[in-house]
Order: sequence, then C-alpha cells, then structure tokens
Amino acid sequence: MVDIENKLLPVGTSDFSTLRLRNQIYVDKTELIYQIASQSQKFFLARPRRFGKSLLISTFESLFKYGLRDFKGLAIENLWKEECAYNVVSLDFSLIPSFSSVEVFSKKFMAILSGSFSPFGFNYVPDPLNDFFDQLFTWMRAQPRNSLVILIDEYDAPLTGCLNNKDLFESVRAVMANFYAILKSNDRVLRFAFITGITKFNKASIFSGLNNLSDLSLDVNYGSLLGYTPYEVEKYFSEFLSRAAKKLCRNKDELFTELINRYDGFCFERSASTRVFSPWSLLQFLSSPENGLIDYWFESGGRPSVLIEYLKSHSLRNPEEYGREKTISLSELSGASDIETLSDIGLLTQTGYLTIKSVRFGNTVYLDYPNVEVRTAMAQLYTSCLLNGRTAGEVGAGSIAEVLREDSAESVFHILNRLFLSIDFQGFPVRDEASVRAYVQVYIAGAGLNPKIEHHNAHGISDLEVGVGDRHWVFEFKVVRKGESKEEKLRAGVEQMTSKHYGEQQSSPELKRVVLVYSIEERQFVKWHEVVPQP
Repeated sequence: MVDIENKLLPVGTSDFSTLRLRNQIYVDKTELIYQIASQSQKFFLARPRRFGKSLLISTFESLFKYGLRDFKGLAIENLWKEECAYNVVSLDFSLIPSFSSVEVFSKKFMAILSGSFSPFGFNYVPDPLNDFFDQLFTWMRAQPRNSLVILIDEYDAPLTGCLNNKDLFESVRAVMANFYAILKSNDRVLRFAFITGITKFNKASIFSGLNNLSDLSLDVNYGSLLGYTPYEVEKYFSEFLSRAAKKLCRNKDELFTELINRYDGFCFERSASTRVFSPWSLLQFLSSPENGLIDYWFESGGRPSVLIEYLKSHSLRNPEEYGREKTISLSELSGASDIETLSDIGLLTQTGYLTIKSVRFGNTVYLDYPNVEVRTAMAQLYTSCLLNGRTAGEVGAGSIAEVLREDSAESVFHILNRLFLSIDFQGFPVRDEASVRAYVQVYIAGAGLNPKIEHHNAHGISDLEVGVGDRHWVFEFKVVRKGESKEEKLRAGVEQMTSKHYGEQQSSPELKRVVLVYSIEERQFVKWHEVVPQP
C-alpha cells in the first residue's frame, strides 16, 4: 500500500506536471515509459477514450523537456541518464473543432502546427510560391540532428470526425499526409516520436508515411501501460477503497470484487493475460462512493465521436449478436483499416466496447464485453439503434429493472409492449423467437441487469432468465404468425415451462415464470401467463 496522506485522487487531470504539483496520486508507469523513451524510435499506441493517453503524452513531454524535474520518487529516477533538454512539439488534434470542408480543416490544422512549432523558431510567412508545408519542411531540415521530440495525441480525431463523408475523409487525409511526409523526410532530426489514437487507419499516411513506426497497441510488454491493474489499485488506492467501503457499509474485499466485475477486464495485449481497470470509471467511483457503483463509461467515454460518425453511414451488427460469441483474426485486429474496410467488430474493440478474452489456434481472438459497465453501455447502444436514436425512457419503457424488482408479470407484459411498439421495424424487423429474445435481452441488459439467454438445466433450455433483488424471472417466448392460434401458442409455452422445470433450480426467495406470446402481424405481445410453481 502506498502512503496517501495528504494525496488527492487524480480525477480529470491530464497534465503530468500539474498532477505532480497538486500532490495527486500517480500510478507509477515510469519503468515502462523508460523502456519506450530510451529508444530513439517512433511509436504508435491505440487505446479507447478516458484511458489516460493525454496524461501519457504529457509525461513524455515533461521527461524530454525538463528531465527528471517532475519524477522524484518514481521508478525512472534511477534509470534515466539523459541530461539534455529537447525541443518538444506536443500536438493534440482533438482540439480541431468540427469542420464542413477541407478548406476549413486546412486552416485550423495549419494554425495548430504553426502555433506549436513557432516557439522553436518556425515562422510561417504566407507565400503563394512557397506554401505552409514547404516552409515547415525547410525549417525542420535546418534543425540539429536528434534535437526534436514530436508528440501527437488523438492523431485520428479529424479523420473520425468525417467517417460518414468519404470524400471529405480522403481530402483531410491528404492534407495530414503532407505533415507526416515532412516527419519522414526529416527523420535524422527526430530524437523521439509518440503518437496516440483510437483507430488505426492505413490510408492516413501515418503508417506507410512514417517508416519504422513501432505499434505498441497489442504488445504484451505494454498491456498495463494505460489503465490500472488490480494490483495497482490495491497498492495505490487501498485507503480510498477502505473509505468507500466504510461509506457504503460494505466489506472492503467484497467491494473490491464488485469493482473488478464492474470496471476491470480491459485487455489490450495479444497474450490475453493482462487486464486493467478503466481509470476514469474507477476514479469517479472513489471520488464519490456514496453514489454507488454507477456506470460512468456511457456518460463520458462510451460514445466516442468515431462510433457516432460510423453509425451515420454504417450499421453495427444486429442486436441479436449482443449475447453471441465474437471472434476476429489477430492479423485483422492488429492491422490497419481504411474507411471502406473498417469493421464493426474491429471498431467496437478499438473503442473499448469489446475486449480480448483469449487467443486460440494462434490467430483467432475471442472477444467479449470487458465488464458489467460496458456490457450495459453496449446494450444501451443497441437499444438506441432499435428505437431509431431514442432511449427506452423516451418511449415510455425506461423502468424495466424497477418493474422486475417490484411489479407484476402483467406490468412486464405492458412495458415490453411499449418498447416493441416503438422499434424501428424497417431496420430491425422481428422475424422469430430469436429476435424477440435478443431485443428483450438488450433492453433488460441496458437497465444494468445481467439477463442470460438459452439457460440450460437438466430438462431443457429456457429462453431468458434474469435475477433482480430477491426475484428470479424466467421467460418463455412464443411467436404467433397470421392464421396461427394465440391460445395454442400460450398453452404450448406453459406446458414447456412446466415440464422442463425452468427456474426450479434457483435459490432466490421468489421465482417468477412468465410465458409471453408475440404476434408478428400485430408487432406486439398479445398473450401472457404466469406459471406459478407448485407447492
């Protein structure tokens, strides 16, 4: 445990020097940082939002600009031997606001570059015969060997901001390519370069334009470079965990287990052996534990612009895929994409919705949601897709968890109908029992619960089961088509529920078993029956 007396939580602080000045807790990653910074190379790292990429960039900036000034007591203090200070150009391309044309983007892009290079002597003079990039090239060519450090945060922000506009995307890419070509041509000047982003585009001329760019995104040595391992959480935040447990009247070890289930589980390396917490979610909880274990991912990091823009011109896989096993080849996951080949599975992994669970057969990556918080966020995203951009609450179906916890089977019947009557049937038609089951699953999961579909027992497989409070619900769904009998479907469901003994193995104080019949023609549930367990 680290002594945290008089130390503060580093909530929202992305500047390393400021964090150290404020006496905020810094989870020491500097041994890994030394391993990277000691090499005269160019590196790339992809991570989701809210994982500390900006703090990492700032840490490199402090190291190369001020040496060990801000690193007292950290691991790198006994490792770093370089005494010279470098000219450090730190660029954050997320600062470029939205733009409607490549001309507008170009002006803003060049303004950021000019403002960042000017402290070191670059002075752009408008000249129709000698454009901005020509002048920047000439200036950089005159710099001393090994004198410049380039740090780029959110390199892909301008590109992801126009994913739904292919022509604009390509035009923006071409403008940015000019800058990366200058870096490539002046390699001798660069002591070090580090670039971060969420996505990896192979047509951005960053991976082909910059030779020898080392991609650390799936490197087994740097799986814990961003995010907190459970060991680090216990080491650096033990006292805050104790305080949180006391405020919530909980056992500390039990609370920590719940935190692992809700906020841990992200894996960013190809061996699938290192898992980390989302720093943002954990720190938000520790700063206000009295609010309970609520979901912070969806509010802040869960809807990055890359995903929002992607949804404008693409469709994620059908919500029926929510609970199914997902795989991707390791080569596809580690390779670069372009605007035409960016896959939904790859994008969901890059943005943190999916994470590596295991790698089998050498090249097959098995993916799943990292934790309860993200599983809930993903279900909310799918629910929004089903409802054409609306939330369940906006269509009068927002309290399913409360209904399941306190109300009757009939209330469940009515709230499910409010949801299904609002579904975008053109985009997401209800075709069969699988569709019904999947849509109910994402709706319930979006409320923070953990529904299980196709739950096995010794006698058969139930459609959907979910526990909430002292209750355990078992649902059997039947679909009736035009000309079929609703009553017969209901009877068949009741007979199946009874003969297969669904839910009877559960130890919950109250078992609620419900058969629901959905009409394809009427687009709603038309029959329901609660099967009361026999005494």
